[in-house]
Amino acid sequence: MALLLEHEFRVVPADREIETGPFLDAVAHLPPFFDCLGTPIVYSPVKADLAGNIKKIRAVYESNPTKFKTLKNILEVEKEMYGPAWPKTGATLALMWLKRGLKFIQVLLQSLSDGERDEENPNLIRVNALKAYEIALKKYHGWMLQKVFSGSVYALPYKSDLLKALEKGKEVNEEETLEKIHQFLAKATPMLDAIYDMYAKMNAELNYKA
Repeated sequence: MALLLEHEFRVVPADREIETGPFLDAVAHLPPFFDCLGTPIVYSPVKADLAGNIKKIRAVYESNPTKFKTLKNILEVEKEMYGPAWPKTGATLALMWLKRGLKFIQVLLQSLSDGERDEENPNLIRVNALKAYEIALKKYHGWMLQKVFSGSVYALPYKSDLLKALEKGKEVNEEETLEKIHQFLAKATPMLDAIYDMYAKMNAELNYKA
């Protein structure tokens, strides 16, 4: 799968500490995923938010790659640096929102991979997208944003068109493409789980609405 496997995540190490550089290299290729969903008025801001948060984290990392070797290093250093303002600041806040955008991608793709669908309209991806939004983003959005996203599912592409877009326009065999999605998820899911667990253990998760 051209887009998803362009730069794969590394296998999560035994200590579950994610190296910042390789993580950023992998996620840098993912914002265009939202182009595949159409509806620019809804998903362009999500894409821009994802890219912007990657840029913020990279700027912190590149200021001292040794000091910020892992994502946990970033949270630990910023907690000490920002005091009471942490975690609602810096790369800690950027990573918090980045992981939510990545979670949306992961849940949507996992739902497709699992064969979840509207039996009356099997080539639509509304069921998958709504599940992803419900799990990853909805509780962090105010009423207006929730309404916009809920309405946007009626303008989503057909599943066949989404799979073709993920292959960058190449004609696709659905079974082969779903296998590539499974390959992506095999590394992306443990990575995201480790990041979510890190935020929980460090009490860095915030529940305010955007």
